[in-house]
Amino acid sequence: MPDCPSVLRIGAFKAGLLAVLAFLALSVLLPTDAVAFIQDAGEATHQDAGADGGQASMDAGEHADDHGPLPPVWLVIPFIAILLMIAMGPLFFPYHWHHHYPKYAVGLGLSVATYYIFVMDSILPMEHAIAEYLSFIALVASLFIAASGVFVNINIKGTPRNNVILLFVASLIANVIATTGAAMLFIRSYMRLNRGRLKAYHIVFFIFLVANVGGALTPIGDPPLFLGFLRGVPFFWTLTHIWYIWLPATAMILGIFWFIDARNKEESPDPDPNEKTVSMIGTKSFIWVAIIIVSVFIDPNVFDWVPDLNELWHVPFGIREIIMLGVAFLAYATADREAFKRNEFHFEPIREVGWLFLGIFATMQPALQLIANFAQENADSLGVGTFYWSTGILSGILDNAPTYLNFMAAAMGKFALDVNSPEAVVLFANSIESTIFLQAISVAAVFFGAMSYIGNAPNFMVKAIAEANGVETPSFMGYILKYSIPILLPVYAVIYIIFFSGWVF
Repeated sequence: MPDCPSVLRIGAFKAGLLAVLAFLALSVLLPTDAVAFIQDAGEATHQDAGADGGQASMDAGEHADDHGPLPPVWLVIPFIAILLMIAMGPLFFPYHWHHHYPKYAVGLGLSVATYYIFVMDSILPMEHAIAEYLSFIALVASLFIAASGVFVNINIKGTPRNNVILLFVASLIANVIATTGAAMLFIRSYMRLNRGRLKAYHIVFFIFLVANVGGALTPIGDPPLFLGFLRGVPFFWTLTHIWYIWLPATAMILGIFWFIDARNKEESPDPDPNEKTVSMIGTKSFIWVAIIIVSVFIDPNVFDWVPDLNELWHVPFGIREIIMLGVAFLAYATADREAFKRNEFHFEPIREVGWLFLGIFATMQPALQLIANFAQENADSLGVGTFYWSTGILSGILDNAPTYLNFMAAAMGKFALDVNSPEAVVLFANSIESTIFLQAISVAAVFFGAMSYIGNAPNFMVKAIAEANGVETPSFMGYILKYSIPILLPVYAVIYIIFFSGWVF
């Protein structure tokens, strides 16, 4: 990343945020007749679905979640383009890319939004993109700032054994403060622990475990699981049904890491005998982290007393997002400056994530719609394995939260159940016949988020923080071809064979 003064970085971040909000405000300013058209289509879809007895199959232009008419297949080209730019930009034109990537992200996103709004006369997919993006950036930005206000110093020698312990503990903590919170809290201390022997694979395995697989035990851990909780999946269902899948997967990844790390003959400095084993500066920032985690549950679907701002004012955010962005401001204003200094805190990582994912969220809507339509129309012929691999592979290149929800809706359609009914979701989660489908979808959405830098929110942020601290990281394609495919795919194949193929259990 280009080195620039912190004042300019903060100014760029604020300007970027204002530009994002201005772009997102398009949904509120659209002509009312366009909104009315979509609402009418939604009512017709609801009535047709009820008349068909809850079947998953629908007309090509309509969806169970009321996404509006289907886009043409070629509209996925901007999404493919932004993925290719993220992959090739830093390799082939790094200076140009680092200075102009916000323009490409916004330009490609606007191209898709313009087609939806002015050609298809359909605003709902963009409203979904806006709402999902605001929820995403509010959570990621607030946790990034709040967790960066805590300096964690681990005064031990960087060895394979100590690294395995740290990765395992951080993975467990990810279930309490989310993968984003755990990643922001531990990445810098993890890099310091391995100073003198820090390699690209250290960052990659940190992403594998702390930023993804680790957070599979609770709805707090990863966004897809929280979406399931909001739809009615019992809070402790994830822990009771996933832990015995999570444990061998985590053990296999840690075993592979230890095998690689043990061959790293470089050594980190010995620990300072005058310092504590674990010490922290800025612990007051944990208060802000706790407020952010609690605010995750401030949702109309969880508590009836929470007002639905979308229904009241037709805005693409809620009380939760307002609280998170407010906490982000307060966390920055009240943070311990010494902790910020030692963490080498600046806004470049969140700025990069914010701009790139703005383009990703907008351009991926056509792909999500087409995939959701296919899954719903073919749900009856799709088995557990298909749901596992389809949810997983698509979660690696699309946002894993909506991918999870789309395949969950399709799987429930196999049993004539409605994803919008909390009672039906509970039945789906606990029924002997259908539980394995929800297990497969949940595991795949969380685990496969580690397959690429854009599979889950903290992946790209960890990469950006590492690069800002001078650590070499794999390119977009290097990450996939050198690490995630040869390491993760065999692990996930073993998980499939044992738990979802029917060959073992």
